[in-house]
Amino acid sequence: MTQLDPLLPEAQIDPDSRPAVDWSSDPWDATDQTGSVERLRGQRRPLKWLIWASMAIAVVVILVAGAVGWWYLGKINPEGEPGDVVSFTINAADDLESIALRLADEGLVSDPGIFEWYVEREGGLELTPGYYEIRPRDHMGNVLGRLRTPPGQTYTKVTFPEGFTLSKMAERLDTSVDRLAADRFLTAATDGPIRASWQPLTVTSLEGLLFPDTYQVSNAESEGQVIERMIAMMERVGDQEDIVNKSAALGRKPYETLIIASMIEREARVPEDRAKISRVIHNRLFFSVIDPNNPFPLQIDATVLYGRDQAGIDPETPFRELRQIDGPYNTYLRPGLPPTPIAAPGRASIEAALNPAPNPPAGDPICAELANPTECFYFYYVLADENGGHVFASELWQHERNVELARQAGLL
Repeated sequence: MTQLDPLLPEAQIDPDSRPAVDWSSDPWDATDQTGSVERLRGQRRPLKWLIWASMAIAVVVILVAGAVGWWYLGKINPEGEPGDVVSFTINAADDLESIALRLADEGLVSDPGIFEWYVEREGGLELTPGYYEIRPRDHMGNVLGRLRTPPGQTYTKVTFPEGFTLSKMAERLDTSVDRLAADRFLTAATDGPIRASWQPLTVTSLEGLLFPDTYQVSNAESEGQVIERMIAMMERVGDQEDIVNKSAALGRKPYETLIIASMIEREARVPEDRAKISRVIHNRLFFSVIDPNNPFPLQIDATVLYGRDQAGIDPETPFRELRQIDGPYNTYLRPGLPPTPIAAPGRASIEAALNPAPNPPAGDPICAELANPTECFYFYYVLADENGGHVFASELWQHERNVELARQAGLL
């Protein structure tokens, strides 16, 4: 083999004189050596940190989810035993948001937003106006169940018509709600502890101060609580009718207005007569004040009948005899207003008491018969038809003529 001179440049070497090299035995060509270059320590660190960060995030997510879940369960089902049943009202104008806020304000649910979300998640809620029994700190599922129960299943609807006395209200409540009793209702309404805003200090009876309406009475309510709700409704209606200011303009107190309204309620049988009967009462009271030596008694039949019942007089006693029996409610014998209302007046009668009709003008047929048509006042009335309408008069002789006509028609 020719020896190459290491000092000769490569360009001067004869290619044909190069020695043959066996590349097949090159150890670097071994398949088990390719691609096995060891990574440097710095190259492995990003992957390691990525794995640890993912694990840490997963742990945090699990912990947060657990905390949120625990908090959510606490909102849905508060700790401790539920409280005593309380009454909750759904009004006609309410929606889910408004009742959720009121439920939270009254301590019946822990969070209004959570309650809204829970209700929607559980299929929603169709609101039915009425009164519901709900326990504070109860599970939201139980609260929702109560609100899904129609009020008629947990409350009894009781109607007290206009013109009812306390005795009749007590009987109606007793027969409508098994748990409530007439005697307890009457005791609560007459013994004094429950008071109304316009009730004089010397008066203990709540006669005429309970508003006649339809009420949904809760199975959890007592007789006294029912009475308090009825007082609140009467005061609300009175405020709406501006009873304080309008009574003062007539020279009356609100309680006196309710006495007048109760007489109108018992005397008027058709709506159009209420304001005229009111005018008759106001006229007689006014002229009694002008001439106290010659008072003009109200002569309201309904007050005499109320006095009969209060005194326990035989209901079969003829009315002509009742008029001769003295008593605080005999407005034939005693001038002025009776000491209390004689029934529960409705809104229309309260409005009539506050807004009596004007006296008839000089051209009215009633006035045309008078010697001086300008001095014409509503002073008398009597039944005039089978529908309960009345005919009015200014002078006694006109009234006596109307009474005779009523008798001939079989109305008296």
